[in-house]
Amino acid sequence: LRAGEDKITVRWGLNQSLPAGTDSAYKTIKVQLCYAPISQVDRAWRKTEDHLSKDKTCQFKIVKRPYTTGNQTLEWTIERDVPTATYFVRAYALDANDHEVAYGQNTDAKKTTNLLEIQAISGRHVSLDIASVCFSVFSIISLMGFFFVEKRKGRKAQQ
Repeated sequence: LRAGEDKITVRWGLNQSLPAGTDSAYKTIKVQLCYAPISQVDRAWRKTEDHLSKDKTCQFKIVKRPYTTGNQTLEWTIERDVPTATYFVRAYALDANDHEVAYGQNTDAKKTTNLLEIQAISGRHVSLDIASVCFSVFSIISLMGFFFVEKRKGRKAQQ
């Protein structure tokens, strides 16, 4: 998938095998894009922690909306600031105090299946390349020009 161009469809809902009333404390749903373990290696700023306030796995908010009992669907365009990495999607159920009380994700417990590969935008365009070449040529010509002017001044001072 390419950041800024491609879309993903996210669907979430309560597991129907749970007893009735399990979702009585759910007030809000927060869906986030999370780094897979393979994209966390040697990157402490993406590290998974058991204490959710310290967890840095899920850094990109997809949506936050009030909880409803039915299944919900959202089509989300991957934002341009999402870096190249491997991701999964996680949905948190929040209570009235915005504390996470439950979650679900589109991958298994080891986070090895149903992963998304996202390719970030490069940020380079042809116009930027042309401008950098022009400025480089201008700087070299300016350097040579100042060099010859200084040489000439040095010769005149010797005479």
